[in-house]
Amino acid sequence: MMQDLYPWLKALHVASAMIFISGVLAVGAFLGAARPDDALAAKAMRRWDQHVTMPAMLLVWSFGLSLGLAGGWFRDGWLIAKLVFVVVLSGIHGAQSGRLRRMAGGLPVAHSARLTLPLVLGSVTAIAILAVVKPS
Repeated sequence: MMQDLYPWLKALHVASAMIFISGVLAVGAFLGAARPDDALAAKAMRRWDQHVTMPAMLLVWSFGLSLGLAGGWFRDGWLIAKLVFVVVLSGIHGAQSGRLRRMAGGLPVAHSARLTLPLVLGSVTAIAILAVVKPS
């Protein structure tokens, strides 16, 4: 039964991850370029984040944990390392969500896109390598 579902779980995990990462990059670009007083645009971006990026992140975690259980990989170092990077991305998303909420409320936010972009891209690259190569 799980063998039949495995390719679907994997495909849905990858699709959810693509949507999640796209959202994190879009919010990062928005926060780096938006004027501090642009609460209206921040509200629109926040709605997108809440209705698209956040659910995608939850699906990434759900499908990913299911795959880890199905593959019996929770003792493997590559998966532990991958999870560290996924936690980093989830934390970045949480920080971005907080900035969007403050900006949408008319409060000032610090620009941190210069630091966020390399961290996101580095994490995504590491995750892809670890997931494909599965080094022992």
